[in-house]
Amino acid sequence: MAAQGFLAQGLVYLSAAVIAVPVFKRLGLGSVLGYLCAGAAIGPWGLALVQDPQAILHFAEFGVVLLLFLVGLELNAQRLWQLRVPILGLGSAQVVITIATVSLLAIVLGVDWRLGMVAGMGFAMSSTAIALQTLAEKNLLGTAGGQAGFSVLLFQDIAVIPLMLVLGLLSAGDQAGSMNWERVATAAGLILAIILVGRYLLRHVLRYVASTGLREIFIAFSLLLVIGTALLMESVGLSMGLGTFLAGVILGESEYRHELELDIEPFKGLLLGLFFIAVGMSVDMGLFATSVLTVLGLALGIVCLKIMLLIALALLFRLHGPDGWLLSLTLSQVGEFAFVLFGVAVSEQVISKSQGDVLNAAVAVSMITTPLLMLFYEHVLSPGLNRKHERAADTIEDRHPVIVAGFGRVGQVVTRLLMGKGFKVTIIEIDPNQVERARRFGWKAYYGDASRLDLLESAGAAHARLIVLAIDEAEQSLHTARIIRRHFPNVQLLVRAQNRTDASEFVEMDVPFVRATFGGALALAERALVTMGVSAYSAKRAAKQFQRHDEALLRALAPQRHDQKEMISRSTQARQDLEQLLQTERKVGDKGK
Repeated sequence: MAAQGFLAQGLVYLSAAVIAVPVFKRLGLGSVLGYLCAGAAIGPWGLALVQDPQAILHFAEFGVVLLLFLVGLELNAQRLWQLRVPILGLGSAQVVITIATVSLLAIVLGVDWRLGMVAGMGFAMSSTAIALQTLAEKNLLGTAGGQAGFSVLLFQDIAVIPLMLVLGLLSAGDQAGSMNWERVATAAGLILAIILVGRYLLRHVLRYVASTGLREIFIAFSLLLVIGTALLMESVGLSMGLGTFLAGVILGESEYRHELELDIEPFKGLLLGLFFIAVGMSVDMGLFATSVLTVLGLALGIVCLKIMLLIALALLFRLHGPDGWLLSLTLSQVGEFAFVLFGVAVSEQVISKSQGDVLNAAVAVSMITTPLLMLFYEHVLSPGLNRKHERAADTIEDRHPVIVAGFGRVGQVVTRLLMGKGFKVTIIEIDPNQVERARRFGWKAYYGDASRLDLLESAGAAHARLIVLAIDEAEQSLHTARIIRRHFPNVQLLVRAQNRTDASEFVEMDVPFVRATFGGALALAERALVTMGVSAYSAKRAAKQFQRHDEALLRALAPQRHDQKEMISRSTQARQDLEQLLQTERKVGDKGK
């Protein structure tokens, strides 16, 4: 019967997720809000299909643990050291200032100072699960604002022990405080042990497990590593996610990093979804009948307060425009650790159970605001701020015979070769970060959009002999090529084509191009033929034949690229012709032997 009950609950959770999340994603509201609403629908205050959300919430917290382990794998010790200023500076400032501000407001409003301090400690925390999932889903984790947000979240996990120590002092005086200092020493020793074991022992154990050749055993060990580390950290009162994050950082440079990512990722996704569902179920809707203004006012008030404090801190730490707003909106909610803090405060009788219930309800409501705020950021704030803070193009002082637009990997190779042969090159790049990076390495690169006619004119395009477009974005490259063809018809133009579709467009425009991956793919195919026993000469000859055939086919099919039926028919015939051509070549080569 117990097994049937477990399976029935699993069916309820999966059904709720499968129904709600795709709908919310299609509406552009994001998966997190879908999970939260699904939880509210099936919870005790909805359809009552699940009666004990706290039990599943504790289990589903492992989704956050797995998420932090994967984030740790993406970093390494050097990258973590580079983030020390935002972690220790911005992170500590956010936690301390939030606690102080909430405590001061409580005293001003006549609320007991201990309740104000407990509320401040909980409200200072942000949801690691919601913030990181939102940033990853929207591909914003790598931005300056995303990295700052991650740094603050990491410090919040580090701040767990000091906050628990303060709770102990508030509840039981000096004796409890001295016991907690003992726990601090134990926690520090455990962190040191995790670092040492991870650096000097784990790789050898992973190598031994991998040598069995059994993928399921490697997956089992991966989960054992994460869950074991999490439970060890919890046993000394530390955040489970902090321990697994450290383990991830240590293993981030190992040869098993990618295999660990592949093994953990599916479990992380499922458990994170379950965590959000559990949070949605834990919202006590009964309080909305009796204390709706208190809960909503508290939730919205703390969200607004955190946004204002974070915006001020972002400016202090030189995060301007979209990055500052991204940081403040992503971390504006109250985190899952607040549930733990308020629970301990109630059990230690620092605050009453009714006060704890109101605080917990406000936490859950604040979590629901984040997906909505991120929609506002994406569709209203970000476009306007990007326009407002758009950097003006650099004034181009040089007039060189060659202009290279796009200074990524391809543009760098082209520039180096041209300059190596003595040709002067003007470099234009639209990514300001890439421009600064190039300048640090001694390149004279100009920031600007090469599709702008005034920029091309200031770069001397009218008198240049050659313009090379090594731009990553296909549409931008096509647009720029059309402008150059129209306004500077006498200049030679060479373009990097991303794929066959782009190449067909350039054929129509009569613009010389080089396909970005074709040369590498052809070299790989030639090496594959040699590996299979074909002589080096025959392999090279076959590759040349294939190149000539493919280029002729590309030019022949360019006018029909919008007629899919004709494209398929002619491509099939061309493939058969190629096989016959290469077979004939092979027979001729065999006779020559």
